[in-house]
Amino acid sequence: MQSAQMSTAAPDTATIAQAGSRLWRWIPTLYFSQGIPYVVVMTLSVIMYKNMGISNADIALYTSWLYLPFVLKPLWSPLVDMFKTKRYWIAAMQLLIGALFALVALTLPMSGFFRLSLAVFWLLAFSAATHDISADGFYMLALSQHQQAAYVGVRSMFFRLAMLAGQGALVYLAGTLKDWSGNTALAWSLVFGLLAAMFLALSLYHKLVLPRPSADHGDPENAAVLTSFFHIFGEFLKKKNIGLTLGFLLFYRFGEAQLLKMAAPFLLDAPDQGGLGLSTQAVGIVYGSIGMLALTGGGLLGGWLIARHGLKSCLWWMALAINLPHLVYVYLAFVLPQNIWLIGAAVAIEQFGYGFGFTAYILYMIMVADGEHKTAHYAICTGFMALSMMLPGMFSGALQAWLGYAHFFVWICISAVPTVIVTALIKVDPGFGRK
Repeated sequence: MQSAQMSTAAPDTATIAQAGSRLWRWIPTLYFSQGIPYVVVMTLSVIMYKNMGISNADIALYTSWLYLPFVLKPLWSPLVDMFKTKRYWIAAMQLLIGALFALVALTLPMSGFFRLSLAVFWLLAFSAATHDISADGFYMLALSQHQQAAYVGVRSMFFRLAMLAGQGALVYLAGTLKDWSGNTALAWSLVFGLLAAMFLALSLYHKLVLPRPSADHGDPENAAVLTSFFHIFGEFLKKKNIGLTLGFLLFYRFGEAQLLKMAAPFLLDAPDQGGLGLSTQAVGIVYGSIGMLALTGGGLLGGWLIARHGLKSCLWWMALAINLPHLVYVYLAFVLPQNIWLIGAAVAIEQFGYGFGFTAYILYMIMVADGEHKTAHYAICTGFMALSMMLPGMFSGALQAWLGYAHFFVWICISAVPTVIVTALIKVDPGFGRK
């Protein structure tokens, strides 16, 4: 009888292992492909335009507008539910993203490249936001609740790897190609050509390997989906202390949102312009790789501490951590050190603090979203999160041009005041986040 039980159990174990193997075929690549367009639109575009001679004011203003599709994506997410399958949208958006990367590559050698490439980046941002909707929706449809929890770390890790590849490896490659060819436009065109080929391959790959869950189907007759969204949004606005909640979502990262747009230009600008004069390759290593690893480490530590002590106990430490490290940029801007190790350490300190402090923001959104419509309300919170980066980022370039880097970074430190105010005013459930 024991042997019979063992023989029955063996196929079950094999089935579980086979199912896990199938999930590993598409979850890592799906979330890597979700991260790449986002980092290209938000970070890589800034470094590219700086290399191409665009002013800081124009870079900050126009690339900040690219957050708008991520702010508004909850508005058209019902349409993705109504038409076609999530599987279809994933493959189609990856194909479109690949084509748009190729268009960016073609526009860069042109005389009006800034205007033309920005138009393509707008389309790219909308495509990336739609891909986010379909990928996250497919993840929930294709996996059981237990599998969703088990693989959440995997999807997060590969999204982070995409950020590391975009901010680090691709920036380093662009710098190397620029030095080799002596032509900045050609170097960045080759990088975007590589991205285009990658996404055309990913589209084909996912069309072949993504499963076909029975729950993944469109319903074009279901106009109630749109009505339901506006009802759910109204319910979100009726939450207790919603004004304080929106204030926290919009102002907790007020200083960081401005710094984010000017960090890479500061590292790239020559010392006679107030910058550190690093090469593009060095920025890829210092900001894109070391900074990204420090950001991830800060996030992991923040998550561990909240799990032990709860969000309420950690909130003030995290609010300080997201702002106090801005002082390292004040030091860098006034002293202008040339030691790459010192610069790398300073960037790592600031990014570690940001990763640590940002954990509180994520957990607060989860707390606010908790309830009957937690998935939709969390998506609305992420829209306000994108808006909190978009609005301050828009004027950061003009402000830096007016103040100069050194005094701009002093202003960034002063920008901690709104963070302190909203942190003092919000209410956090005692013990929330603690195991």
